[in-house]
Amino acid sequence: MPPSFRSVLTIAALASCQFASAQKKRQNPDDTADRYHPALTVYKCTTAGGCVANERALVIDWNYHWFHTADWLSCTTDTGSVNATLCPDQATCAENCFVQGDSNYTNNGVSTSGDTLTMYQYTINEDGEPQNASPRLYLLGDDGNYEMLQLLGKELTFTVDLSTLPCGENAALYLGEMDKTGGRNEHNTGGAKLGSGYCDAQCPVQNWKNGTLNLDGSGYCCNEMDILEANSRAHSFTPHPCSDTDCDKSGCGLNPYAQGHTNYYGLGGTVDTSKPFTVITQFITDDGTTTGTLTTVNRRYMQGGKLVDSANPKGDSITTESCNAAGTGSEKFGGLTTMGEALGRGMVLTFAIWNDASGYMNWLDAGTNGPCSETEGNPALIIQENPRTHVVFSNIRWGDIGSTFKSGAGNGSTTTKPAPTTTTSAPTATQTHYGQCGGIGYSGPKACASGFKCTKLND
Repeated sequence: MPPSFRSVLTIAALASCQFASAQKKRQNPDDTADRYHPALTVYKCTTAGGCVANERALVIDWNYHWFHTADWLSCTTDTGSVNATLCPDQATCAENCFVQGDSNYTNNGVSTSGDTLTMYQYTINEDGEPQNASPRLYLLGDDGNYEMLQLLGKELTFTVDLSTLPCGENAALYLGEMDKTGGRNEHNTGGAKLGSGYCDAQCPVQNWKNGTLNLDGSGYCCNEMDILEANSRAHSFTPHPCSDTDCDKSGCGLNPYAQGHTNYYGLGGTVDTSKPFTVITQFITDDGTTTGTLTTVNRRYMQGGKLVDSANPKGDSITTESCNAAGTGSEKFGGLTTMGEALGRGMVLTFAIWNDASGYMNWLDAGTNGPCSETEGNPALIIQENPRTHVVFSNIRWGDIGSTFKSGAGNGSTTTKPAPTTTTSAPTATQTHYGQCGGIGYSGPKACASGFKCTKLND
């Protein structure tokens, strides 16, 4: 159950970070966006050839970029909707509005180093106050489109450090069947390079639908496979198959705590979340090939270089039978068969960290789902007590079943490096190119990103 999207921030152009002669960028052919994408090393593995490192890039979602006119006025309203005067239709909107490709990833709580990605829920402004970041990122391929992971009959492995995530936080790594190009079109020639085209099984209604102005307010549904939704207290993994117009929104997920294994996962548990651990997810078909029918999603964990015993003696698996028995309506959408077809076509790898001001993430970690109380997940408590909460993903590998890890010899295959050390301080916010950095009543970042200076435009 991924996060609902926050609205595009409305930014008044009072003072902005600029070069001496600022270059205005058209909405969407912003090729300069490439140089702002943080790099991330991932590994593609085969049984015969082992794991090969590939440098890829991450892009933050389209809604985290600033949309503005040539006069630096926001193209969104105070409520986060698109200005109907500037954007009565897609063509006019593309003519009137620009999108900034140079999104400041540090401001949005994101940093990378080698094969390690760190994502903060909050960043710290110059006054030492935490500000909500809640980033969501997608993995880009080497062709300017999204990397499409084809995992039917294969496995996905990564290491994660959730030790600082309290009740109410959700660090999510999941797959969505987004359009490879991000809905690139004549009015949105940036597409995936600017993070457009998001969809998921909650059928979100957003300002933009697959890269196009959403004039009819319709939702955008697509198959979703939640590999991990977790904090240090509870976790789950869940397939969400879809039809063309609707999805199994609840999904037939597996949460060990909800199955009665209350000491299996958590701080000091069998899977000890006070330390990094490795997550292995296998998508097993009826005939053992990459073209068969998905029948089982199998989950294993490693910690300290060794496989951890499963919570369930029969294994931590989601099967066709367990999905049909879950009562979520999965069978109406084709269940694991539909999920497997999407995995075979290819899905986009997505990373997010978020919390929930309405439901406090109780569906994940409270009541029968985890040890948290119904109020611990209140974001007001999290920002007060855990302003440095963050997640670290590393050593992301996919390929043939059995090729991405080795039990008893480190936490992966021969190219695996030790899990990264978790940092303990949130990044200091700086303002991006053309972003606001001063003005009456302004309380955001006043320091510019490297290479820019703050220039007064008006009060």
